[in-house]
Amino acid sequence: MKRSEFLKIMGATALGAAFAPSILANGKSDNKSRIEAHIKDLKASVKKPVTFLVLGAGNRGNVYAGYAQRYPDCMKIVGVADTNRLRLENMSNEHDVPQENRFTDWKEALDRPKMADAIVLSLPDNLHYEPCMKALSMGYHILLEKPIAPTEKECTDILDLALRKNAFVGVCHVLRYAPYFIALKEIIDSGEIGRLISIQHLEPIQYGHMAHSFVRGNWHNSKETTPIILAKSCHDLDIIRWLVGSPCRSISAYGSLTYFKRENMPRGAAERCIDNCPYESECPYSALDIYIKKRKHIYAFDLPKERSLQDDAIRQILRTTNYGRCVFQMDNDQCDHYVTSMEFENGVTANFSMEAFMAKGGRRTQIMGTRGEIVGDMSTFTVTDFRSGKQRIWDARVEEVKSYVGHGHGGGDLCLVRDFINAVGNNDHSYLSSAIDVSVESHIMGFKAEESRLHDRKVSI
Repeated sequence: MKRSEFLKIMGATALGAAFAPSILANGKSDNKSRIEAHIKDLKASVKKPVTFLVLGAGNRGNVYAGYAQRYPDCMKIVGVADTNRLRLENMSNEHDVPQENRFTDWKEALDRPKMADAIVLSLPDNLHYEPCMKALSMGYHILLEKPIAPTEKECTDILDLALRKNAFVGVCHVLRYAPYFIALKEIIDSGEIGRLISIQHLEPIQYGHMAHSFVRGNWHNSKETTPIILAKSCHDLDIIRWLVGSPCRSISAYGSLTYFKRENMPRGAAERCIDNCPYESECPYSALDIYIKKRKHIYAFDLPKERSLQDDAIRQILRTTNYGRCVFQMDNDQCDHYVTSMEFENGVTANFSMEAFMAKGGRRTQIMGTRGEIVGDMSTFTVTDFRSGKQRIWDARVEEVKSYVGHGHGGGDLCLVRDFINAVGNNDHSYLSSAIDVSVESHIMGFKAEESRLHDRKVSI
């Protein structure tokens, strides 16, 4: 199924779900057969499996490679590279990768002649540019984890080479593929709420996720990775741009690292939460509380499969890595709150806030039109008609949709891989909505937002 056909079906499904009175009454949809048919369409339509080399066997690499286990006649993993030998061996064993195609470094993998149709490039942010350019020059197609690259020039370099090579580069802006956002866009484009005027969008990082990823974790230092507006929120800039349907004209941004720094450390706090810190029992950012008591974010750890051995393994990680350090004693520099205002060429305005200090994650969006509004939280949204006052609800939690959206990013992860495989397998760019030529635009928005924040001025795009 081509991307245009997919949007047409999902648009009808989303509108049916949004406007079907039966959903409000009993959770059932009159469009069950349509939705079930679409769920079955998670399988790509290719004559033979598209082969992949995976560079980076961490969390995101495993998410995308997992499609091969679900649909082995559509996707086959033939090579894996990762500096972490445990992750390398785990992924390689899961996909029966021969020993000669197991690499401890991406350079080793790309020193070999081209061995696959495409690459899943899910290395750390600062390791996207060089392997991506090398792989494109070798003739690979690339499923590229966001952000594309750490600088604007590197992003446009990748774009230019991809266009010269006529390569498929699908950027992992997975929200474009989630039924929730597809339904939002369909309603906006249908004119149901009149002319689109403005959007307010909020991304609550959530306090524990902020501490895990952007204070202690891999993205704690913007100079070694990318600024948080790109590392975390290029998804959101992209989805705003997509919903608006017009290029961004100018952008302004404000924000800073306010809390997670040494001047806010309680007197006498231990360097590590595990070292009898006198504040551990009351600190919401306690590593013991987050990782052992609540068992949050432990997907980032290479733990034994036996549950009985995991707590001791986590404690060892907390003793020896940044994940156990006090959040006030890290070398982090990422903003813990960030506000961005945008004006688009069609006159639409948008405000976006990325906030660390919130209890509940999950994006929230309010869309204002001349005849109505939409308010949603990524599980449900309500469409209100101004004249009649009637409200209609789209709910991702109804039974027919649940099995679809239960996958990562509201179902977007698997749909992205499916569409990328369809594009490569059928040599047809129309399957992808997040090809690099459109995805690079939201990255430039992010770079310009950071320029605005750092220099305290409005920036034209």
